Amino acid sequence: MTNFVVKTIANVAALAVAIWLVPKISLDDGSSMGHRALTVILVALVFGLVNLIVKPVVKLFSLPLFILTLGLFTLVVNALMLLLTSWLAGKLDLSFHVEGFWTAVIGGLIISVVSWAVNMVLPDKD
Repeated sequence: MTNFVVKTIANVAALAVAIWLVPKISLDDGSSMGHRALTVILVALVFGLVNLIVKPVVKLFSLPLFILTLGLFTLVVNALMLLLTSWLAGKLDLSFHVEGFWTAVIGGLIISVVSWAVNMVLPDKD
């Protein structure tokens, strides 16, 4: 349970930083701060589910590309997971949107770095 909470906190922090730094990753600006915080938490949960369920399958099928690019294909996979999260958020009526592939690449890179840093500060106890 602790591992789930730590990963969710890391995803919330990482998504918040990406939304703050990248202009084309956005939340609905017309809502209250509490609504925006709840939206980021819900998007982080969706992002966590996408990374738990879809990402391993994509990594398995793209293993030759990981080997060929010495792991740099991870940036593309992270961008695709962020775009999938944006699409799912739209279907779930969450006001989170990522505009374009290159924006997703930059956002995925920021999310990876911030997530790593938060996981270093808040290691799981399981």
